[in-house]
Amino acid sequence: MFINIRREKFLPPATFPQDVAPQYQHAFGSPIVAVKLDNALHDLQTPVGQARSLEFVELESEDGWIIYRRSVAFLLIMAVQELYPEAEVVAKYRANNGLYCEVNLPNRSLTEELAAAIERKMRQIAEQDLPIEKRIMGREDAVRLFKDAKQIEKANLIAGLEKETVSVYDCAGYYDYLYGAMVGRTGALKRFALDLFGAGVLLRTPDCHSNGKIPACKVQSKLSAMLAEAKQWADISGCRYVTDLNRIIRSGHIGELIRVSEALQEKCIARIADTIASKREGLRLILIAGPSSSGKTSFAQRLRIQLKVMGLAPVSISLDDYFKNRIDTPKTPMGEYDYECLEALDVAAFNADMTALLRGEAVVLPHYNFLTGKREWVEQREPLSIRADQPIIVEGIHGLNEMLSASVPRQNKLKIYVSALIQLNIDAHNRISTTDARLLRRLVRDHQFRGADALKTLKQWPDVREGEEKYIFPFQEDADVMFNSALLYELAALHRYAVPMLKTVTPDVPEYTKARRILDFCQYFLDIPNEEEIPNNSILREFIGKSVFFD
Repeated sequence: MFINIRREKFLPPATFPQDVAPQYQHAFGSPIVAVKLDNALHDLQTPVGQARSLEFVELESEDGWIIYRRSVAFLLIMAVQELYPEAEVVAKYRANNGLYCEVNLPNRSLTEELAAAIERKMRQIAEQDLPIEKRIMGREDAVRLFKDAKQIEKANLIAGLEKETVSVYDCAGYYDYLYGAMVGRTGALKRFALDLFGAGVLLRTPDCHSNGKIPACKVQSKLSAMLAEAKQWADISGCRYVTDLNRIIRSGHIGELIRVSEALQEKCIARIADTIASKREGLRLILIAGPSSSGKTSFAQRLRIQLKVMGLAPVSISLDDYFKNRIDTPKTPMGEYDYECLEALDVAAFNADMTALLRGEAVVLPHYNFLTGKREWVEQREPLSIRADQPIIVEGIHGLNEMLSASVPRQNKLKIYVSALIQLNIDAHNRISTTDARLLRRLVRDHQFRGADALKTLKQWPDVREGEEKYIFPFQEDADVMFNSALLYELAALHRYAVPMLKTVTPDVPEYTKARRILDFCQYFLDIPNEEEIPNNSILREFIGKSVFFD
């Protein structure tokens, strides 16, 4: 809902949105939890100032549920602090339909009984309906506050900001600094579930896909293992938080971190190649899939090279060449061609060609002409035939879907899921969204190589995300192997490209909300002073340029 503040004279600059929100609550189907002032997202405790437009944000929205999840995480941390003052809560990652948080207790392990006590305390605080109040503090005062609370990384983070004041949230004397808006009272935070999960807890809250209900725990053992491994590697490298990365950059040792990070990825790729080579007679079709900007193409190229080292001669086939003629492509409800769905591909032709190749037959592969929107079989094109030592590498978003390659026996396929699962946290309580990290990659790549400005990429992103939710994430646990393409240092490398682009997005467009949020997130990072340290076969080069795998 919009209010034109310039026209509505009754809203002076000092007005708090929480004071006027009740007048408009009847127009919404769920509680108002935040506000957009000139398309910048804020909590309801932010004065309207000189903003020309005001839009209330309700709970039943993407932004609303993110705010809700953040606020319930605050509730969790507060409850642990009250029960176990010496404990540390670390927000690790999202998986299994929830947020996994470690709860580190001095001299004892977390048990079912202790986790149940934490949940009871959370519900008690929610029932008390306590205010969660924003306090504006001087930067130095905030630094002292968090040092006294032994939250050293948070104190260091705030100390590095180029701000004289910072916002902290206070609930009954418990203070914390969270990245983003919060709800105003604990009484709004009653929809959650908390389960003992490994060495920590799994916090489940509704989201924009669950119709306001708490989603059931969906065990994603492979994804969880990869995420845990990424966090463990960050711990081993002494680079758990943004402040650690900035310290390494300031000290002049970023080159060493780059080289170690790249060596780790190369070792992982070599391990996958070893697996394929050890089963060379059985594994004939290598299917690679992953969400947007996960670095699938560079990964496929590096895997191809490692397979050559193992004495194999892989061939690469593009799924794009199996698009149906444009006229036969399904359409979205908006009437546009849906190139993301499986039905946009000629699955029957793909299966026929793959089975023929694996039988040793020669096949003339199609070529899709994106200008004419038609598949072509070029007469001059040599028929392809493969030997037993030539696995076929296929990269595409549907690679994990068994329907894509149903005619090839499962034992003859290796499915690889590639995603950029960022290892860093902002601090113990503020994690970095892997989706935001991928969006940064895509912003930079589309600008560098596709002539797209930030606004165009931001407009496309919701459709990209919808396709991932439909066609990639439901199949990720079907992968035989998972590969994490994120690099510990990458956000510092992307920072210098992304910030100027994002600053071109103006407050008069809806995409400014996301642009502003990403800009706020980028403020924590220092630039890498010399990006020549990044090798030219790095997956990151797919996005910033000078990759040996791309023209």
